[in-house]
Amino acid sequence: MSDIIHLLPDSVANQIAAGEVIQRPASVIKELVENAIDAEATEVHVLVTDAGKTGIQVIDNGKGMSETDARLAFERHATSKIREAADLFALRTMGFRGEALASIAAVAEVELKTRLADEELGTRLLLAGSKVESQEPVSCPKGSNFSVKNLFFNVPARRKFLKANSTELSNILAEFERIVLVHPDVAFYLYSNDSELFNLPVMPLRQRIMAVFGKKLNQQLLSVEVDTTLVKISGYVAKPETARKKGAHQYFFVNGRYMRHPYFHKAVMDAFEHLIPAGEQISYFIYFEVDPANIDVNIHPTKTEIKFENEQAIWQILSAAVKESLGKFNAVPSIDFDTEGLPDIPAFEQPRPIEPPQVHYNADFNPFKTSSSYGGDRSYSRPQTEWESLYAGLEKASRMNDPVVPDEPVEEELSPASVPSEESSSPLPSMMSEGGNVTSGQHWQFKGRYILTSVKSGLMLIDQHRAHVRVLFDRYMEQIRQKHGVAQGVLFPEIVQFPASEVAVLEDIQEDLSAVGFELTSLGGGSYAINGVPSGIEGLKPVELVRNMVHTTLEKGCDVKEEVQSMLALTLARAAAIVYGQVLSVDEMSALVDSLFACESPNYTPDGRVVLTTIREEEIERLFAK
Repeated sequence: MSDIIHLLPDSVANQIAAGEVIQRPASVIKELVENAIDAEATEVHVLVTDAGKTGIQVIDNGKGMSETDARLAFERHATSKIREAADLFALRTMGFRGEALASIAAVAEVELKTRLADEELGTRLLLAGSKVESQEPVSCPKGSNFSVKNLFFNVPARRKFLKANSTELSNILAEFERIVLVHPDVAFYLYSNDSELFNLPVMPLRQRIMAVFGKKLNQQLLSVEVDTTLVKISGYVAKPETARKKGAHQYFFVNGRYMRHPYFHKAVMDAFEHLIPAGEQISYFIYFEVDPANIDVNIHPTKTEIKFENEQAIWQILSAAVKESLGKFNAVPSIDFDTEGLPDIPAFEQPRPIEPPQVHYNADFNPFKTSSSYGGDRSYSRPQTEWESLYAGLEKASRMNDPVVPDEPVEEELSPASVPSEESSSPLPSMMSEGGNVTSGQHWQFKGRYILTSVKSGLMLIDQHRAHVRVLFDRYMEQIRQKHGVAQGVLFPEIVQFPASEVAVLEDIQEDLSAVGFELTSLGGGSYAINGVPSGIEGLKPVELVRNMVHTTLEKGCDVKEEVQSMLALTLARAAAIVYGQVLSVDEMSALVDSLFACESPNYTPDGRVVLTTIREEEIERLFAK
């Protein structure tokens, strides 16, 4: 039997390694910008073309590299950060594996221009698919200039799975935001297709946060500060009243590195318990400084998951620090001992002479003086009091307050307003039930949630909220396809603010929003004025509605136009549908049922939830069989 185990070629091994580190264009930018920061750059320029699919360029003014270092940097496991295994537990730099440049060169065409500060000439290096094509001296500024073109050109399967430009650009911006938030002492500039998206000079941390997410956030942040021998925690948390269901800005950083940590997230949310509604999130920007020997950043290829040695103790410190911040800034409701409006308490006075109380009585009253009907002295009689005059007129008022007893008792659970009389009710038009029976009948409302109607096969129950979602979804989808949504102008336009990572998504779906009825006008800097909203959504908050639709699209990451339109229509339908507990009149129930059975799929909501069900007549008879 011949041997079957063999070594992989370097080109294949490099592509496998690249798949762990370089997942999309955002991964390339993350690695190159982190290398620039490790090189002590004070200014970093990032330029992307077609969301990084065509080209990515990262320019820094850091230390630069020599000719030998430039060539060696693209070899696997080549690094200047560590020399022995013990160095892994004393890391203070961003990159250390020595896989970033090698992984990028394995799946793209790379050009590097770099020069040391004390050298007159720099080095120009060309690579494609891990192969060095040329190396020559060149005149260039101090620092490094990386140009990455045609990402995944030699791995068609990986390139095919890249998302739409708007989605990839959103991922680039999200990765860029994580880096700029932890390095306010470095100036960053980002350009997309020659359009400037970020211009962030050196500034304090709070100003950097506002520059990324908008100045409105400044009034919402509470500072967090605690310093212990185990950990130093600093940063900001938002006020409880700013909680939202989607789109909260939540960031953890440890030793200058972004991380995801669900356990510490629970510590922050624990501090906000009973202060925000269940299911809502709060924004926070928390920075940890710990001894590198007490954390392990080498448990994930992208280094976004970090293991702490004393997680439970840090959890308690973090939760206490956030609670202290909420209490310090009076963000927690407290008892106010304000004396305004209270009665004045008289000052203590010397005791005065005590006077006995005076007793008042009727001297003419004698209970032993009886009337003549019982014998005795007829000259005396009990004083007569005209009690009847005191009750004059009360008998009539008592009869007016008696409850009206109906001729026929009505079941308590059924909404009285929704039970029609025989004279006023009109039969429903014929409709197909899920059992295929054509029926018509009256409607009743049960617990403000279900609509009950009699059908030939039994009793049909319809969930009123889900039924309305089904109806509205079909209506909004038709408006999007036909692009004839009815917009209702607002008297006072509202302003909605988005960070750059969400602006890219909003611009991609703005045409569909307009088709539904939203009229948005860009004010620059990620701000948009809502000048018009779809008709029929009165009472809803348009700012939250637009923000939720953008966040839903961002979370799903859908690229197919039909799927994006479906998500927009479903989000709007859920927000505008009648709520549970809303009492409906007979006409409203009839209109809703008629609209439901005019839909192509009345039995299920767009996300697959049951809208109606039928209790068959045989099942009802079986309940009363005994």
